[in-house]
Amino acid sequence: MPLIFLSEQGVKRGEWLYNKTMLRTLSGPRWSLLLTLALALGIRLVGIASRPIWYDEAFSMLISDAGPSAILSGTLGTNADSSAAEEHPPAYYFMLWAWMKVFNNSLVSARLLSVLAGIGVVAAAYLIARRLFDGHVAGLAGLLAATLPFQVHYAQEVRMYVFLAFWLTLATYAFLRRQWILFAASAALAQYTHNLAAIYLIPLALTAVFQRDWRTLRALTLAGLAAIVMYSPWLIHLPAQLAKIQGNFWLQRPGPERLLTLFLYYLPNLPLPPSWLPGGLLLATLTVALAAYQTFRAAKQRRPEATPGLWLAHLSFSPPMLLWLLSQIQPIYLERALLPSHVIFCIWLAWALAKTNMPRRVRRMALAFVIAAAAMGLYQHIAYKGFPYGPYAALDRSLRARLKAGEVIIHSSKLSYLPAFYFDRELPQVFIADPAGSETDTLSTATRQILGLNAAQDVKSASGGASRVWFIIFQRSIEEFTTNGYETHPHLEYLGENFELESVEEWDDLRLYLYARRAP
Repeated sequence: MPLIFLSEQGVKRGEWLYNKTMLRTLSGPRWSLLLTLALALGIRLVGIASRPIWYDEAFSMLISDAGPSAILSGTLGTNADSSAAEEHPPAYYFMLWAWMKVFNNSLVSARLLSVLAGIGVVAAAYLIARRLFDGHVAGLAGLLAATLPFQVHYAQEVRMYVFLAFWLTLATYAFLRRQWILFAASAALAQYTHNLAAIYLIPLALTAVFQRDWRTLRALTLAGLAAIVMYSPWLIHLPAQLAKIQGNFWLQRPGPERLLTLFLYYLPNLPLPPSWLPGGLLLATLTVALAAYQTFRAAKQRRPEATPGLWLAHLSFSPPMLLWLLSQIQPIYLERALLPSHVIFCIWLAWALAKTNMPRRVRRMALAFVIAAAAMGLYQHIAYKGFPYGPYAALDRSLRARLKAGEVIIHSSKLSYLPAFYFDRELPQVFIADPAGSETDTLSTATRQILGLNAAQDVKSASGGASRVWFIIFQRSIEEFTTNGYETHPHLEYLGENFELESVEEWDDLRLYLYARRAP
């Protein structure tokens, strides 16, 4: 169906259909947006200091704190060994570096930068919905973007994904307003933020093709070329980064079940406790099914609001499908890279609930589903402390108080080492490097040297002549071996053969083993 509401010609033809809606839009209460943003801010500040960090957040802060030269070296550096450098563009790291220079390099400060971007995402969702419909839909879309856990999670994380969502939703708004300079700048910034920005930009650009609006297509093509020109300084490095991903990347080829679990990410978010998964999946599937049915009904009845509704559904689900299809060739399917499509999903769901003549009882039931899913996900987001999170600051303090001369602290992997290193860079500790050339070998030797990280090739060389070994490993890492028939993790097996186990402590999902060397 042609998306005539997006073209200048179509707006003129359909102006009478939207006259009342536009009047409500122009005269709607401005304070509704402010209240929505205040709610979004309040939710995103909950647990911002107490929530544990994980490997990726620690890496973001360490590489950014090291400065521009380290950022470029860690991102572009080639290696004599097989390990891969950072696979993301540098824009976010430069932004975080500048932010920490102005404020400080604390965890709360770094997370506040993401919080601000998350507030911008909510505002963009509101403005897009207001542009397409009215203040009522915009208010509901803003509330969904403010409260759904998928958005909240990444608006608190020290990573680039919330900025990817911000730049792409801003590009969407510019596309609707035909502000092509803003569109080009936003698209370029999105590409500088994450290499998967094109997964959203391609379906967005196809809008003009589907509607056969050649004037818009010409303008969009020029804006796209301008974005490519602005992106060209990094574009020349993209083949090298793609080669690194092909050689060293931990993602697996996604099966069809990943398209179904997308509903879980879009509503309650993951991870959920195993006992909650059936309920969460039921709530998410029923909600999406109701919205899809209402969209189908509106299109079948040729209702004027069906056209923008179909467009929103297209941008909600075409990027995930495109990413899934490409991942059958090279696995790159990463749900958090779909955060921009989730913003559009919030607008689509708000439209389906508010503008499709859904029966009142059904609407209340659907709203109850959304509220239950959001409450479930927000609680889990605040309470979850399992893999890959851990109480690293407290663990560092405990180890520093107990470590004696001749002893060594060994981390089974970089996943626990890097956050522990962030909190105490002077504490002597080492991690076992991933096997060279393996799918988990994602931390290059050059980056280790830049950040001052201590790595060992195996647990034998790491333990050396130590009298006692403090060994840190995730319980999940142990279970990955025991569920496959092994007696225990290989690192624990070596230590058990050469040392005497003195104690085992639980630090959430982390396990701290203390071994003493056997007498000869």
